[in-house]
Amino acid sequence: MSPSASSGPPRLAVVGIPANRRVGLFQDAVRAAGLPAARTVSWREVLRGEAVFLPGETVRIDSPGEDDEVDRLLRGGDDPSRVEGSARWYARFTSAVRDVARAAAAAGAVLLDDPQDIAVLFDKRLCHGVLDSAGVPVPDSPTSGPDTYPVRGWGDVRRLMSDHRMPRVFVKPAHGSSASGVMALETAGPGRIRAATSVERDEQGRLFNSLRVRHCTTEREVATLVDALAPDGLHIERWLPKASQRGRVADLRVVVVAGRATHAVVRTSRSPMTNLHLGGARGDLDEVRAAVEAAGGSWSAALAVCERAASCFPGTLCVGVDLLPATGWRRFAVGEVNAFGDLLPRLTGLPGSGAEALDTYGAQVAAVLAGAPRGGGRFGPRRAAGPTSDERTRNDHVIDAS
Repeated sequence: MSPSASSGPPRLAVVGIPANRRVGLFQDAVRAAGLPAARTVSWREVLRGEAVFLPGETVRIDSPGEDDEVDRLLRGGDDPSRVEGSARWYARFTSAVRDVARAAAAAGAVLLDDPQDIAVLFDKRLCHGVLDSAGVPVPDSPTSGPDTYPVRGWGDVRRLMSDHRMPRVFVKPAHGSSASGVMALETAGPGRIRAATSVERDEQGRLFNSLRVRHCTTEREVATLVDALAPDGLHIERWLPKASQRGRVADLRVVVVAGRATHAVVRTSRSPMTNLHLGGARGDLDEVRAAVEAAGGSWSAALAVCERAASCFPGTLCVGVDLLPATGWRRFAVGEVNAFGDLLPRLTGLPGSGAEALDTYGAQVAAVLAGAPRGGGRFGPRRAAGPTSDERTRNDHVIDAS
């Protein structure tokens, strides 16, 4: 079921936090397109079993974050800055998304986000496995896919790093977001260890997210943190050396709407984590494009890597792809794909994307109006896909953008 010219403009609904800026930005885009305001269904209604959808609605699922009561209902506990509880959050959240899908289907509404896609996107192990199986370049990982042995604690992390010859890795909570609980870990022989993380541990042993990246330099401290994070599930990836811009490490968030890379932002940092809320800063996209071309690479091919990653989730209209440029700006890998990776206020579309005058939310509304209610459609003219994976040179799962 999809909107058609004869049925008039789509009637939109959004599942989200009513007062949150994400919903506000989406509503701004809806109004700018000349459409009636989207009907808001709150996550509190969903979690209380009170959500109602209407026949013919097109329903967008947005983040349940930044609401203390919703976080308590999903995670348990009473402090949203706590790291623990991500496995419980994941189970309750994916169950709630399935409830939304059932209610929407029963009402004859259309979802812009597929529940199974969301379940994979919020499990880093599953997401990595899907990308790798599809030939998308990703960092090597011993925990990729649904059938890997669970990481029970620091002993398993140490063993996997040794067995797979990975002296530098990222250790990530399987269901985390916004770098919550992430640890950039490097070892250089017995007793020599260093980890960067935003996790802090209080006197009672509870783990909290902070807004600063700190360093752990003893194995005992690292082991304590890993052992506390492990019960919720951990994912391990090889730490790829990234390119730099003006002396800061850099990566990119690329938003893909209806199969097309429409927006990109450069994120730079002096720490291994480039998240803006952890002290990262936006870099210069024109400089990145120039660096890629100067290295003999292709910016279009780099964007095509992101589009290939998004195509692994064909039932979802929009995803945010974290693109990791290797040192030298010629090769790229995909770090993560984010279901709610479109929060880039005031950023307009890439040249030639078809969304030049639109922000990320406006691009999604335009895609729906163009008749692409699901992620398998295309937004704007099709870009040449570039060389196939067989035609490119692979090295440690990093793809050459030439």
